[in-house]
Amino acid sequence: MTAETAEHLTVSAAPEPRFVLRWHAGWAAGVILAGLALAIGLPRSIGWAVPALGVGLIPSLAAAALWRRDNAEMRNLVLLAWVVCGALACGLSGGVAGPLAIWCAAPMVAAVVLGGTRRLAQGAALSLLAVALVALTQADGRLAAAPTGQADLGLGLIGVTSIAVGLAAALLAAHRRAVQAGEAQAAGEAQLREVLNQQPHLIMTLDRAGRVENVYGAAWGAPLSTGRLMEDGLPAIAEETERAGLEAALASAAADGHAAMTFRLTGAKDIWLAADIRRAPDGRLVAVLRDATAERLRETALDQARADAEALNIGKSRFLANMSHELRTPLNAIMGFSDIMRQRMFGALPSRYSEYADLIHDAGAHLLDLINDVLDMSKIEAARYELSLEWLDAREPVQAALRLMRLQADDAGVQLRGVLPSQPLDIEADRRALKQITLNLVSNALKFTPKGGLVTVSLHSQAGALELAVADTGVGIAAADLERLGRPFEQAGDSAREGKGTGLGLSLVRAFAELHGGEMVIESRLGEGTAVTVRLPIAEFQEAAQRQGPGAEPAPFVGESGGGKVIAFNPQR
Repeated sequence: MTAETAEHLTVSAAPEPRFVLRWHAGWAAGVILAGLALAIGLPRSIGWAVPALGVGLIPSLAAAALWRRDNAEMRNLVLLAWVVCGALACGLSGGVAGPLAIWCAAPMVAAVVLGGTRRLAQGAALSLLAVALVALTQADGRLAAAPTGQADLGLGLIGVTSIAVGLAAALLAAHRRAVQAGEAQAAGEAQLREVLNQQPHLIMTLDRAGRVENVYGAAWGAPLSTGRLMEDGLPAIAEETERAGLEAALASAAADGHAAMTFRLTGAKDIWLAADIRRAPDGRLVAVLRDATAERLRETALDQARADAEALNIGKSRFLANMSHELRTPLNAIMGFSDIMRQRMFGALPSRYSEYADLIHDAGAHLLDLINDVLDMSKIEAARYELSLEWLDAREPVQAALRLMRLQADDAGVQLRGVLPSQPLDIEADRRALKQITLNLVSNALKFTPKGGLVTVSLHSQAGALELAVADTGVGIAAADLERLGRPFEQAGDSAREGKGTGLGLSLVRAFAELHGGEMVIESRLGEGTAVTVRLPIAEFQEAAQRQGPGAEPAPFVGESGGGKVIAFNPQR
């Protein structure tokens, strides 16, 4: 139904102000003409007849004065005027036995005029109220005497005629409005039905038993004709293997209020339909069917592309894993022979050859580290990396990594400090992975910390998790680069800094943390430094404080680091 039709029906529910004004004007004109005729024809016997007729003009004059401000309050005020004036006119003409007693029914007629037939019962109650008022006044003996003779007959004729003509006009107007409202509703329903039939989807209503009642929209040919839907029902249009699912969707919508399903149209292998089913307030179901073929094809293509990409990625990871194994064998030989030459096991070498042997050994070691990183990452991506879990003191692999990194810290002129608890931190983890996490984080920190800077490695437990944090006073990381870090082969900074590694260090740290069920968090500010925290869940701690007893003073762990010191101490001291 359109907005214009709805507005027309709303207006038609109550009489228009212009009709109300015309009706009251007609009433006033009729009463005035009748009063003039009575005054001219029977001037000596009318008594209080003319004043009684004048009182009957007051509601008409009130309606004429207030019609521009037409609203519910104004109409109630005019209706109240009809009650009072109708009772007063009846009282001035002799009461309930007088010729104008029928004017006590004027409020009922006015109610039909002001509110249509829906206010007829209200008008009848107000007319009874007017009769009661006249009867009470008549019992006190305060009524004027009724006219006699021809005046009585004339007033009675005026009262009956005015009420009859007014009521007939009001009822005819109400009937005309009802007809117009019905026509407008029918036109609105026809327009709505036309719109529903022209929309691209298929809309249908189903009764409580699931039978199709109405179908709107253009069907998709013979497999989905309106007649078949009406005869066989909605589940019959689905492929046989999917009918049970569609029936379950209908039952779910009837119980829960909503259900949705995508199914293949029977008799058309390349057409998919999406059904959206909702429960109406009266318990019936409303189903909307739309063509979902393009969406289904797109989803199928995306699923295939995703499967192909995953297969390629797995193949790449397997290739890297296999190649890494093949490369490690000759590299180990190169490093072994170069190490023999460095140690002069078979005699002295010329100085130039000795320098070359050192370079070969360093390059081989660096290349082996890169290959090990690629091997670990490829195993992780191929879901072939298995953790070797064991109960261990988390301080041990961290301390071992710090000892390995002391020479690199001395060469870089960076102070390396460790902050470890003095009591064991028992955790079930992979010893090699935990050591590798520490090595990678410290190595990154040393690369990007200038000479004279500080790298701090801390280890502690907090909120049921083991936290390993490596903080530096280096160059920091820009906010735009933070989002990329942690993905394989992603590096931060300019090309000069990116050349310092392959970008696998942080990605391996993240992967090892996630394999343990933990996470890696990076916090950095450009020019101020970076802090990387790895949180691993802890299954069980040994209660070192209870073993020591209250007031015990734990001793710090101190390890030598070449020219400097790697100090691990209790942060609570």
